[in-house]
Amino acid sequence: MTRVYNFSAGPAALPIDVLETIRADIPDWQGTGMSVMEVSHRGKEFVELAARCESNLRELLAVPDNYSVLWMQGGATLQMAMAPLNLAARGDTVDYVQTGSWGKKAAGEARKFCTVNLAADAADTNFTTIPDPSTWQRSDDAVYLHMTSNETIAGVEFHFLPDGDVPLVADMSSTILSRPIDVSRFGVIYAGAQKNIGPAGITLVIVRNDLLEPAREDLPHLMMWKSYAESDSMTNTPPTFAWYVADLVIQRLLSNGGLEAMAEINRRKSSKLYAAIDASDFYNNPVSEDCRSWMNVPFVLADSSLDALFLEEAHAAGLTNLKGHRSVGGMRASIYNAVPEEAVDALIEFMAAFEGKNG
Repeated sequence: MTRVYNFSAGPAALPIDVLETIRADIPDWQGTGMSVMEVSHRGKEFVELAARCESNLRELLAVPDNYSVLWMQGGATLQMAMAPLNLAARGDTVDYVQTGSWGKKAAGEARKFCTVNLAADAADTNFTTIPDPSTWQRSDDAVYLHMTSNETIAGVEFHFLPDGDVPLVADMSSTILSRPIDVSRFGVIYAGAQKNIGPAGITLVIVRNDLLEPAREDLPHLMMWKSYAESDSMTNTPPTFAWYVADLVIQRLLSNGGLEAMAEINRRKSSKLYAAIDASDFYNNPVSEDCRSWMNVPFVLADSSLDALFLEEAHAAGLTNLKGHRSVGGMRASIYNAVPEEAVDALIEFMAAFEGKNG
C-alpha cells in the first residue's frame, strides 16, 4: 500500500490507524454481522456509540453541562443560515466580523433573514489581516456576534476571542479539535467535520442551552437546534458512518494526550513551515504574522509561471493537494491534525530542492 502526504483543505487526511480500524470493522462491526453503515441508528450498538462519542467529546473539549452537543448534516454552510434563523427574529440586528471568504458567505446568508452589521471587514487588505478589535463598529442592539475562527482559503486565524455581552457564534470548521478552547466563551460553535473530526457528511454544533429556543415560530422542524437537542441528534436518520468515524477520531485524540498534546504538535508543524517560507525570497506568505493560521498555510512563488511545475513535481514526490483555492491561486498546505509532522518536513525539503533548481 502506498500512502501519499495529503495536504487537502477538505475532505482532509484521516489518521492511518483510524482508517485501519475502519477497514477491519467494515464486514462485521462489533459482532453484529453487519457494517456500521447497515445497522439501525436506533439499535443498541449505535445508540451506545452516539452516547460514548458525546461523552468523549465533552471530555476532550471540556464542554460545560449547560451546553448541548448536536450532530447534524449540511456542513457549516447550513449552519450559516441556521444561526440567524434560530437566534434572530425578523428585523433584528446581528454583528459579523468578515475576515475571509467564509465569513463573507456567512454574512450573506444572514442578510436573508435579518439586518447584518459588518462590525469589521478585512476586505481592504485582501483578507490578510484581522482588524484590531478597538476599530470594530459593533451595534448596540446586536443579537449576537459572528466570527469565522479560521479562514481556510486565506489562512487567517483568530488567536484571540472578542469580548462582549452578546452570544459569540463561531464557525470553527478548520480549528475545532486542533487545540483546547474555552467553550464557555461561546454561545454557539459549529464545524463541518471534514477537517479534524472525520469525513464529510456530519456537522458538529455546540449550543448553550438558553439559546435553543428558536427566535422564530415558522422554522421547519429540521432547521431548529432544539429538535436535535431533544432527540439526541436523531430527529431523522443521521449520517451513521460519518458519526462512527468521528467517534474513532475522538477516541484517538483522548488516548494520545488530548488537545494540549495536539496543540503542541500543530504549533510545531506550522511554525517550521512558516519559518521555511519566511527564510526564502522564492516563497511568500501574505498573511500578517499575528493572525497566521496553524491549519492552512497559503504561499505563492516569486515566479507564478512555475506554479504548474511545482505542483507536478510535488505530486510526483507524494505531496498532494497543494494547489491553492481557485479564488486566490498559488499554493496552500492544509496541515490538520492527521497530517503527520514528517509530511511537513517532507514538504519543506521539497520546497528547498525546488528553489535550488528553479530559483
